[in-house]
Amino acid sequence: MSERAAPFYCPYCGDEDLFPNEQGHGAWECRSCNRAFQLKYLGLLARGLQSQPNTAGGEEI
Repeated sequence: MSERAAPFYCPYCGDEDLFPNEQGHGAWECRSCNRAFQLKYLGLLARGLQSQPNTAGGEEI
């Protein structure tokens, strides 16, 4: 696996006219709405899968 996944559509306008941006890794530009954005992987959640019941007794946020 040598290449990272690319977004399929712009998160602002929904168009598919996306190109890599020169700002660096994970940066994209939408030529339809003229916006630039960056995608970043934050990591895995510590709480794990949501299939486990809420045993804390409170509402989920």
